[in-house]
Amino acid sequence: MALSPAVRPAPRPVATDDPQVAALHAMVLATLDDDQAVEVVSIPLAGKTTIADHMVIASGRSTRQVASLATKIAERAKTELHRGARIEGLPAADWVLIDLGDVIVHLFRPEVRSFYNLEKMWAFDGPSGSTGPGRAPPKVEPVAVGHDPIEAAPVDPVAEDIDPALLGDGE
Repeated sequence: MALSPAVRPAPRPVATDDPQVAALHAMVLATLDDDQAVEVVSIPLAGKTTIADHMVIASGRSTRQVASLATKIAERAKTELHRGARIEGLPAADWVLIDLGDVIVHLFRPEVRSFYNLEKMWAFDGPSGSTGPGRAPPKVEPVAVGHDPIEAAPVDPVAEDIDPALLGDGE
């Protein structure tokens, strides 16, 4: 059943040159680089979907690092850019989703990332993997990081001192 035009939400305007979105995207990438995230990939979504302008996918070497990355991104978005963040998956920290509105961030442990393989899912348009005529897959942009990966011991992120406001229900 289709929604009537009065009920259907209006699509979000696409502004690929919005300086606030660019600043948010740059802050996310800089935080991931500073905190030594692994295999950072940025997928531009502007014009392809209304959910966000950018999707960033990265890995942490342990649940502790994944939780730390998520917490730091959310805190920097709030303090520096006055943007709220919704976070899902922080207690387990195997796969943490950070919804910053215009930028969506997925942080994984490497094993979980390879299982879900979001890069492949977003590289094709449609369940069959076919891009169809006139539909090109989104360009996946690997992001260079300026550090050498090191191993970190896994630690329970619940035992860490994480601001409970970051675990809110989106209010």
